[in-house]
Amino acid sequence: MNESEIRKIVEQVLAGLPDTGCGPCGSFPVEASARHVHLTSQAVEALFGPGAKLTCRRELSQPGEFLSDQRVRVVTPKGEIAGVAVLGPERAAIQAELSVTDCRTLGLSAPVNLSGDLTGAADLYLVGPCGMIEARGCAIAARAHIHMTPADAANFGVHDGQHVKVEVEGERPVIFGDVVVRVKESFALAMHIDFDEANACLLGKNTRGRLAE
Repeated sequence: MNESEIRKIVEQVLAGLPDTGCGPCGSFPVEASARHVHLTSQAVEALFGPGAKLTCRRELSQPGEFLSDQRVRVVTPKGEIAGVAVLGPERAAIQAELSVTDCRTLGLSAPVNLSGDLTGAADLYLVGPCGMIEARGCAIAARAHIHMTPADAANFGVHDGQHVKVEVEGERPVIFGDVVVRVKESFALAMHIDFDEANACLLGKNTRGRLAE
């Protein structure tokens, strides 16, 4: 049997094996999510003026979401952070997603929650060019998570709400535990971590992660 025949057999065997997460299709992009806020349409008008709408600066990796041109100042009795990004489109509830370092700067005791879960969320003030609002129960420290479609979840052998470990590759490899899988047809495959976590693994452009044991 010559080398060409052996290579062909190996390729046929590999093609028939299930994906274990060890090959290229077993990894996924890892993105840093900077501090940001989500606003209701009423909050947009209160902060930026009557009739104001969020305007898109650039699209984000998740379909339908965008970084807006608007910025706000996040204020508490113990500190403030200026120039905080506002993401669109408008939502049903105000939400501020911060890092743990941001929370310490602001003197907040905020829970580590997934986006959309405001259980135990902290209070703060949001200041825009046209006004200020008291946003009660809106601030969380964002929990690391992976966006997947149902097909992605099937490929990786996981399900919505599952907690997994992820090894992030790069100059300083790190294994993150308690990463939550989020499954929805409209999602695009990507893991999101905050800037504290991004700094811990020296996250760079095109960094990828894979499920760990």
